[in-house]
Amino acid sequence: MKHRSALISIGLGATLWGIIGIFVTYLYDLGFNPVQVVALRVFMAAVFMSVYVALKDKRLFRIKLSDSRYFIGTGIISIMFFNWCLFSAMEETSISIAFVLLYTAPAFVTILSKFLFQEPLTTRKISALLTTFIGCTLVIGLLPDMSGSISLYGLLLGLGSGFFYALYSIFGKYALQKHNSLTVTVYTFLFATCAVLPFSGLGEMLPVLSDWKVWGFIAGLGFLSTMLPFILYTKGLEHVESSRASIIATIEPVVASLTGFLLFNETLTLWQYVGIAFVIGSVIMVQETRKGNHVQTLEEANV
Repeated sequence: MKHRSALISIGLGATLWGIIGIFVTYLYDLGFNPVQVVALRVFMAAVFMSVYVALKDKRLFRIKLSDSRYFIGTGIISIMFFNWCLFSAMEETSISIAFVLLYTAPAFVTILSKFLFQEPLTTRKISALLTTFIGCTLVIGLLPDMSGSISLYGLLLGLGSGFFYALYSIFGKYALQKHNSLTVTVYTFLFATCAVLPFSGLGEMLPVLSDWKVWGFIAGLGFLSTMLPFILYTKGLEHVESSRASIIATIEPVVASLTGFLLFNETLTLWQYVGIAFVIGSVIMVQETRKGNHVQTLEEANV
């Protein structure tokens, strides 16, 4: 029963991550730009996470000043730029395509881990990289007719989100050697907030922010698509191995695609749906090679 509940918890968490496009799109309609939406997400997540950690165990806030370098990596270099690339890709392309390109992250992790941690490039991993490449070419429209369906800028934003998403796994590995995952997560969002908030231009949006209805979307962004899925996913990991949990989490781009189709009338070609299947398949292939590997991925850190 616990195992079944854990699977449901993980699936629900991934689903909530997948609906983030709803809140981002509506905030765009209200006049917010990608940088401002990033600022709102990391700020609200920092607030919710700080309250959660304070209630759970205040000792988790204790870090050394020298440890700040870890959170500059996770919070500023990774999370801030990952969110900006993802939200900008949503604006430039579509929710569906942005999330599929985001899921190139495991490929980047595989390549970076080879050079940084001397993790071997197995036949399965190489196959997964090739599958990711084929899937992406299908999604962006380069195959089968080489016409292309998104701009080069949109492609770079999407791949950028995957790259910076992957960097969290790299920086997070070092941070988790010294700190609890909750400590890493809360300081990741606090550092990201301190970095982006002063340059976000949110002051220009004060008239819009005075409307309490707008805060409903902002709370949804910070709580429903950030804080709550973090809790659900973490709870599920107590009874499910991380590799299996990460595979279940691949429903995230599927949910994102359905959200775009059902709510925002986004349509994809048959070949693009085939590309989505290829990308998701590559993620499963990579995760299967990590059974017994205790490197914590972004999904395991739940940000």
